Amino acid sequence: MFSKSRINEPGPKAGEGDKPRTPDAAPVQSKTSMDFTPTTPKTKAAVSILSSDLTVVGNLRTSGDIQVEGTVEGDIRAHLLTVGESATIKGEIVADDIVVNGRVIGKVRGLKVRLTSTARVEGDIIHKTIAIESGAHFEGSVQRQDDPLAAGRPPLPPQPAVKPVEGA
Repeated sequence: MFSKSRINEPGPKAGEGDKPRTPDAAPVQSKTSMDFTPTTPKTKAAVSILSSDLTVVGNLRTSGDIQVEGTVEGDIRAHLLTVGESATIKGEIVADDIVVNGRVIGKVRGLKVRLTSTARVEGDIIHKTIAIESGAHFEGSVQRQDDPLAAGRPPLPPQPAVKPVEGA
């Protein structure tokens, strides 16, 4: 009663097999789901995730993004740092953007700092912009700076004092 249509099936269509092919004509290939290759921007790095069962002792440094769900005992420097609800960080964190959902014990320095309602921070926060949601727990001081990331750079060496020339 019903018949299957052959319009969308790969391969030669009715009547195509009878036509001679010229040698310079390239065959037309149909795309299938097996031919799909995902494309990701080359400039955007993937987020590094430290799982909840992972404990890191030492410093972490990246120009990319980090999401911490486990425990880190050391300093962290990143572009975007997300502290998960189950995470604990004991050390200084420095990033352009910081979102704290878990626990941080140490100094927090970032251009944009956000403490969500589940955040627990014990330490000073140096920021350019800050948002603290209702329910967040914070013990420490807050200081606004135009460039909070500069505070972590080593100071310039002192310049030698110039002595006046005597008898001139």
